[in-house]
Amino acid sequence: MAFGSMNSGSSRQTPMTEINVVPLVDVMLVLLVIFIITAPLLTHSVKVDLPKASSSPNITKPEHIEFGLRDDASLYWNGEPVTLEQLAPRFAATVKQDPNVELHIRADRLVHYEHVARVMSIAAKAGLIRIGFVTDPSQQ
Repeated sequence: MAFGSMNSGSSRQTPMTEINVVPLVDVMLVLLVIFIITAPLLTHSVKVDLPKASSSPNITKPEHIEFGLRDDASLYWNGEPVTLEQLAPRFAATVKQDPNVELHIRADRLVHYEHVARVMSIAAKAGLIRIGFVTDPSQQ
């Protein structure tokens, strides 16, 4: 089917070179309607009654040392007062007994960092590699 001009006097007729997008738009609108209708159907899942099982993890926590520092530079090993000179042998004996021991440092907020760094240095020299700080998240 050839389209031409209304001018019948011209002997030369050229084919129409424009693309007709109306059928393409019609197809796209139909597909859009189909997807809008079927999309909610894909979100429903199959209800399955799964069996109930109870299991508790078997976590073996290594021994840890609760170490406290007060603002007056007093030191506490698991609640027991110690001196700075007693720390190195105690750390070494604890590491020799259990190499995976953890050091939990509870330092008062007014303690100078120098005292905390000194304790950490003594612990690292003795072989403690797991050192953590205990904080109170409720106080902001």
